[in-house]
Amino acid sequence: MTSPINQLMNARVWVMLILLSMLWGGSFFFVGVIVTELPPLTIVTLRVGIAAITLWIIAFMIGLRPPRELRVWVAFLGMGLLNNIIPFTLIVWGQTQIASGLASILNAATPIFAVVVAGILLPDERMTPLKLAGVAVGFAGVSVMIGMPALEGNGSFIAQLAVLTAALSYSFAGVYGRRFKTLGINPIITAAGQVTASVVVLLPIALTVDGPLDVASISVDSWAAITGLAILSTAVAYVLYFKILALAGATNVLLVTLLVPVSAILLGSLFLNESLETIHFVGMLLIALGLSAIDGRLWQRLKRAK
Repeated sequence: MTSPINQLMNARVWVMLILLSMLWGGSFFFVGVIVTELPPLTIVTLRVGIAAITLWIIAFMIGLRPPRELRVWVAFLGMGLLNNIIPFTLIVWGQTQIASGLASILNAATPIFAVVVAGILLPDERMTPLKLAGVAVGFAGVSVMIGMPALEGNGSFIAQLAVLTAALSYSFAGVYGRRFKTLGINPIITAAGQVTASVVVLLPIALTVDGPLDVASISVDSWAAITGLAILSTAVAYVLYFKILALAGATNVLLVTLLVPVSAILLGSLFLNESLETIHFVGMLLIALGLSAIDGRLWQRLKRAK
């Protein structure tokens, strides 16, 4: 069961969504530093592990306590599987065989799956032609902005399918996560619970596949990047994610995957002296147009004005 949400996002929700896209867009910077020293599963495990510790410290400091009901922890495990373990693993494996640009485009298909999955499973997030058109235009904007060269190469079909399956998993996670509002669980506890469940599953897998972590061999820069990835791009980001999910629903929160490439490119321009070209602005314009269609209010006003 889920409680009703308001699909029309107010200014506060839009600000949170943009901030979330910046936090997740910034994760590319952190991963870029870490990946030269650590294997993928170890990175993912450190990410969710440090995030879990951070979130529980925050929770206890503000007087929140872990839930005791078994059904809640089962729900955390389900969310951890759909939102962390399955997609993280599939994307990491997929990116060993396909370019990151192509992976980003495939991951940006998440809202397309979300519109369909939420439209089927959630009575208050039904599909509309305007929503579908908006997602299609936004997806085209991501493809244009990242550039067609990202589609070139001899990427494995199975690897591409893995990243698409990760996007599908994210869409089911958005729908599944709606239950936490009904259960009356604080977003901080929800975020902490799902990353904790993810650590329990990922830790033995990472130790088996990657072996024990050699802490002494990790550079200061990598530790700084791991900390940023875990605290900013995971702990803080997931609190925002579950807050937006409770307020605006699965379809709207997963629009962030369209905004993440925008944030990544803008951050690269600001901090890495990467140049912004005309094609980037065209892509951003298409994404903005798609988001406005999914939100719907502007188009409703234009329709009434006729």
